[in-house]
Amino acid sequence: MSANETNIPSDAPAHCPGTQSDDAGKASACAGCPNQQLCATGPKGPDPAIALVKEKLADVRNKLLVLSGKGGVGKSTVTALLSRAMAHRHPERNFGVLDIDICGPSQPRVLGVIGEQVHQSGSGWSPVYIEDNLSLMSIGFLLGSPDDAIIWRGPKKNGMIRQFLTEVDWGQLDYLLLDTPPGTSDEHLSATTFLKGTDGSWGAVLVTTPQEVALLDVRKEISFCKKLAIPVVGVIENMTGFVCPKCTTETRIFPTRPGDGGAEQMCTEMEVPYLGQLPLDPRLTKCCDEGKDFITEFPDSPAVKALDAIVIKVRQFFEAEENKPAIK
Repeated sequence: MSANETNIPSDAPAHCPGTQSDDAGKASACAGCPNQQLCATGPKGPDPAIALVKEKLADVRNKLLVLSGKGGVGKSTVTALLSRAMAHRHPERNFGVLDIDICGPSQPRVLGVIGEQVHQSGSGWSPVYIEDNLSLMSIGFLLGSPDDAIIWRGPKKNGMIRQFLTEVDWGQLDYLLLDTPPGTSDEHLSATTFLKGTDGSWGAVLVTTPQEVALLDVRKEISFCKKLAIPVVGVIENMTGFVCPKCTTETRIFPTRPGDGGAEQMCTEMEVPYLGQLPLDPRLTKCCDEGKDFITEFPDSPAVKALDAIVIKVRQFFEAEENKPAIK
């Protein structure tokens, strides 16, 4: 495989010369491609921001992308739960959340810091602290109003992600969790390009719900990770059942076809780890809307117990990555 072939977008037409080729945007195969103008006028060679991101994230040991092929599966809720659970269970470690869902930033509300402002110093933007060892950066902090819409094309969204990764002063972090939008588009490609060049370990957790319409899109997300060599930490099946807040009895609400094994069977078929299930608890929904910490509000809930088991598996993945011998 030539060097140019490694720079061919997955949606490119046949015989694409590659984004770094001198013929990019100029070859006959480029006619009609929506990226033709961008390829023809864009700079050639590695993005200089890759080296800058590596430098800025030098003190971030582990990076965890939270992905979902489908919207509405609770990805942002899972991101907030994972970050809070890690921060509670390991007070001696530092954690950060980066909300790169540019058009739908929900982490400020879910983590209870909506309306806060970020401050800029000589070392860059200072993230907003949720706990002493948990901080957050989101475009939601930069909007004049929570109702303001972000109406940006891909290059501008990518530029915002680049700015977050190069200009936020995270300090020393053990884990940085990135809450992403649904799908496999610009934001995901941008974040992946930058994180690949950093030191330390990284990987992706995928969130789904039990029904086949959600699993269909998550399969695409797994394929996306495999094509881009993103290590898959595992899959979390969210909203597996409804937990009654009175008696804590769990009831299945999403019907599945007879013989379907849900996310667990999909993980077996696609050879990725299965991390576990999180039940749907109306108290969790209320806490997210009010920005409260569900883990401290309802420590004995089935969702918190399931979350603890998932956090252990995530930690074990990164510990195994850290202990891998270096490739010479």
